[in-house]
Amino acid sequence: MSKSQPSPPTYVSRISFVGRSTGAVKALAGFRKQHHTVPDAINAATVGFLAKLCAGELATEAERTFRDVRTAFGYKRAELSLEVTSSEAVLAARDFAFSLHYTLADYNPAEFMLTRTLQDFRTPETLARPEFDTLFAGQFSSLVFELVRGVRVEAVIDAVEALERGSPLRVTYPSDCAHCELTVEGVNAQVWCNGATLEMQFPRRGSPRELAQQFEAVRSAFALTKDRVLAGLL
Repeated sequence: MSKSQPSPPTYVSRISFVGRSTGAVKALAGFRKQHHTVPDAINAATVGFLAKLCAGELATEAERTFRDVRTAFGYKRAELSLEVTSSEAVLAARDFAFSLHYTLADYNPAEFMLTRTLQDFRTPETLARPEFDTLFAGQFSSLVFELVRGVRVEAVIDAVEALERGSPLRVTYPSDCAHCELTVEGVNAQVWCNGATLEMQFPRRGSPRELAQQFEAVRSAFALTKDRVLAGLL
């Protein structure tokens, strides 16, 4: 009997569904044109200022999500909790976690970024529940994979460039190799690797189920390669 081939190493420690939206700081309900000025830098003072401005929107969406999740999943009091602190809200459920986080946009302090994250699933079957598609429809545009020990970006680049001609995988990167962008021919998605995380970005928002289906198309391209580094990443 021939020996079976060893499985590729597993690099992923956590998978998160992420959605980001932006807006003008002055559009937040707490902003008062007569008394406030728009931030022109990111520092402790402006971060604290944003936390005060977004408090109303954050509390409203967090409480609505808490109510909707409790109703949809039938959770009891001990199975669901909500904590709102400064510019972040964390909903911890028995089967998963969901968070909302306001930050000032790196590219322009006059704008804020709201990041919604769904993660920490108790079992793979949890994600297949139809309630997720109903509750979080159209909220996420990225899948983020946290890597167990990290991976050398150069190793990923070299592995893709060593593939045979005709491979569906392509890679681009800056001169310092601080990160790389992977694309799969025929799949409308981008995969960014910075060594600590692997982020798969899709052109439009979708539900967890929709992103999971698109993920499989990218994963199959990685799995078909003979390189253990690439096959193990996803």
